[in-house]
Amino acid sequence: MATVVDTKLYDILGVSPSATENELKKSYRKLAKEYHPDKNPNAGDKFKEISFAYEVLTNPEKKELYDRYGEQGLREGGGGGPGMDDIFSHIFGGGLFGFMGGQGSRSRNGGRRRGEDMVHPLKVSLEDVYNGKTTKLQLSKNVLCSTCSGQGGKTGAVQKCTTCRGRGMRIMIRQLAPGMVQQMQSVCTDCNGEGEVISEKDRCKKCEGKKVVKEVKILEVHVDKGMKHGQKITFGGEADQAPGVEPGDIVLVLQEKENETFRRDGNDLFMNHKLGLVEALCGFQFMLKHLDERQLVVKYPPGKVIEPGSVRVVRGEGMPQYRNPFEKGDLYIKFDVQFPDNNWISPEKLVVCIPSSSLWFIVVNTQTPRTAAAKSQIKNLELSIPVI
Repeated sequence: MATVVDTKLYDILGVSPSATENELKKSYRKLAKEYHPDKNPNAGDKFKEISFAYEVLTNPEKKELYDRYGEQGLREGGGGGPGMDDIFSHIFGGGLFGFMGGQGSRSRNGGRRRGEDMVHPLKVSLEDVYNGKTTKLQLSKNVLCSTCSGQGGKTGAVQKCTTCRGRGMRIMIRQLAPGMVQQMQSVCTDCNGEGEVISEKDRCKKCEGKKVVKEVKILEVHVDKGMKHGQKITFGGEADQAPGVEPGDIVLVLQEKENETFRRDGNDLFMNHKLGLVEALCGFQFMLKHLDERQLVVKYPPGKVIEPGSVRVVRGEGMPQYRNPFEKGDLYIKFDVQFPDNNWISPEKLVVCIPSSSLWFIVVNTQTPRTAAAKSQIKNLELSIPVI
């Protein structure tokens, strides 16, 4: 018999490493009867240790790993199963989870394994996140079969797969050199990774032994004012159900669609507006339809020239702040001044906004060079609100 590197589990059962399967079984039954919680309520941890030791030492693959490599062999081999993390930590001082590929994650409260989250994109318009919106979303998910209560068949019909011993995975170990082994895992083909098998005659007719059925779930989704692209809306515990697994969350990720007029940056809005040369020189007024259907009258007085590419700001007309919607960012308007063909404007058009006493002087000087680059300072626009 090869040397056993660790005897903790043998010591728990009170047997030697050379004990036969019958001796292990006999010792386990004796100890389990003595420390069973129904008979000895204060011996819960001891009973778990006994069960864990027996489960490892009666499984040929796990026993070989433990005998040859001790605790580390169990860790790397995925010894144990869901719910055995606490007892492994109690015996060896470290948990199994994180070493058990494919076993899932622990739940938030340290109990059942937690299922995967279901993540879905949710497309929203800029109007939606400006005004807020409530919508209904239809999703398909797995729920436990109500006919068999998630068992997959008749009571007692579910049997542990004998090929993988209920693990759902087959482990193959190959020794590459003294002290060096290679471990390979593959999904058990007999149970398709379930760890359990149900004979066809005993399977639930509704779920066909799958334990879950598809169900359409309708969620009422509240998109709050000021929410941003990439922000998440979470519905706790609404993801797929599975036996012995705490459902994960349904997570909706906002995807903000582009708007034809406005571009968003944080809580500020940006837009472009074209002006004729006369408007740039002589002042202007135009109507702007905002995201909440209000009609804003944007004014700029005569005598203040708008230079090409200059930006003006309308305070408090940007996006509402998330969870503080009465506070808003600003609206920035960049002006594109449209010059006439051949850079020539008729005197008749200038008469509209320039006094006649100044007209001749301005016309004579139409060919003089324009002023330097636009001022970088952003000025305020006059705003009349609202014309609906």
